[in-house]
Amino acid sequence: MDKIVIEGGNRLEGGVRIHGAKNAALPIMAASLLLDGPSRIHGIPDIIDIQTQSEILRNLGGEVKKIEDGSLEIIFRDGENDDKFTAPYELVRKMRASICVLGPLLSKRRRAKVSYPGGCVIGQRPVDLHIKGLTALGAQIETTEGYINASADKLRGTHISFAGKTVLGTCNILTAAVLAEGTTTIEYAACEPEVQDLANFLNKAGAKITGIGENKLTVEGVQKLYGVDYEIIPDRIEAGTFMIAGAITGGDITLENIRQDHLGVVTDKLREIGVEITPSGNALRVKGNNTYRAVDLMTLPYPGMPTDMQAQFMALLCIAEGKSIITEKIFPDRFIHASELRRMGADIRVDGPSAIIRGIPFLSGTEVMVSDLRAGAGLVLAGLVAKGTTQIHRIYHLDRGYEQLTERLLTLGAAIKRIKE
Repeated sequence: MDKIVIEGGNRLEGGVRIHGAKNAALPIMAASLLLDGPSRIHGIPDIIDIQTQSEILRNLGGEVKKIEDGSLEIIFRDGENDDKFTAPYELVRKMRASICVLGPLLSKRRRAKVSYPGGCVIGQRPVDLHIKGLTALGAQIETTEGYINASADKLRGTHISFAGKTVLGTCNILTAAVLAEGTTTIEYAACEPEVQDLANFLNKAGAKITGIGENKLTVEGVQKLYGVDYEIIPDRIEAGTFMIAGAITGGDITLENIRQDHLGVVTDKLREIGVEITPSGNALRVKGNNTYRAVDLMTLPYPGMPTDMQAQFMALLCIAEGKSIITEKIFPDRFIHASELRRMGADIRVDGPSAIIRGIPFLSGTEVMVSDLRAGAGLVLAGLVAKGTTQIHRIYHLDRGYEQLTERLLTLGAAIKRIKE
């Protein structure tokens, strides 16, 4: 097992290219089950979650291979491997997004047996909304021995209204509805950029989806979808993480391959804290300083502050002057990293769904442990600015979502290395 060791205090400078979005790539890869023929998906990051999703697709009869430019070619052919409809526990337990194969399997092969998903421990994430939506489309679903067992002779379009926003639930209903008979409307659909990317991918393959980016999606069922070439959107969470890396070290870095329209609330909040941000086309310059102001922030569904940026902002606010309050509206229990930041000297008090942070002059390097993917990113950011040496354990969580994180930070000037425990 590896760990990351950081000597804090180095100012980051230079440029970094942002990879394709993990949270868009995973449901799009699952949706390739619906397509007849080869698809080439470009911009996919080389991370553990992508490798896991690739194994799930191979287990379902797909051909998945890397091509020269780093893209993935995924091939499913109509009429082949229709008897393969199980996504087993040993693969699905590794990440939440693996449940995205449920909708495509049910739609294309009329049967699905998908283990309840695993992933990061960040609070309750039930799948009842997925099941409710698929049942409304005509599926028969029962849960036994840790598996969701679904079947349907035919799926028919219907009106579905979610009781609460669910990104992966929206993805599953969308992929089930594209081949259903008739029209499906999804009220209170998630409108995150990653959901929009999935809808755009399906439309390029021959689907008829309207309302993309809005809270109401309309899907006109079609009979067939075909393989396509498609470019994944840039990862807004990776971009936000590097923006804070530049800010927290008082650095001057330029991010390339970003979507400014996906980073609005992150950019606004960083400017409020005191970070200088200059956009230029698909690039963004982040210039930090040594004096930051406390702010309050609240995580919300898009276009609000992403819950996946909460830990990174907490690291930055630990050294901002004054009192900040972070309120977690998506996963109220997602504050495990607060105790690790306190080990570094941070003044943080967790009160229900809120964390109250009083800024201190500096953090101190020590040994900390990663509890989940984004918590790990927050601890790396804290280590970059801490006085002394920070050792970060259980970094396999980071490998799920960041490609070559230590190497890219090293290129920007960080004193960081990855070593065996």
